[in-house]
Amino acid sequence: QVQLVESGGGLVQPGGSLRLSCVASGTIFGINVMNWYRQAPGKERELVATIDSDSGTDYLDSVKGRFSISRDDAKNTVYLQMNSLKPEDAAVYSCSAAIATDYSRTRFLYYWGQGTQVTVSA
Repeated sequence: QVQLVESGGGLVQPGGSLRLSCVASGTIFGINVMNWYRQAPGKERELVATIDSDSGTDYLDSVKGRFSISRDDAKNTVYLQMNSLKPEDAAVYSCSAAIATDYSRTRFLYYWGQGTQVTVSA
C-alpha cells in the first residue's frame, strides 16, 4: 500500500511564499515522475509542475519564474517552492507520483495525495 501526504499549505498574503511537501510511504521500489496539481473552486484541475527521475522539470506558464519543483529521492519526497504568490494561485494543491511497487520495477502506477489548501489573501 502506498500513501502520499502533502503538507505546507496555509494562508499567505499576496507576494508571500510557501513551500509544499509531499511524502510517499509504503512499499516503494522506485518513483518516476512526480507532479503537483491544483484545483480552485469551480475550475478544472491543472498541472502546475512536474519533475522526472532525472530532475527534468516543466511548469504551467502562469507559474514559471515563481514556482520551483524539486525532489529528494532518499526521502521519497517532492517539494513545491512557491514565491510571489498571487490570489489566483489559491487552490487545493495535490501531488501525484508514478510509483513502482514491484522489485523488478516493471510497472509504475500513479498514486495521489489528499491535497493541501493554499489561500492567498490580504
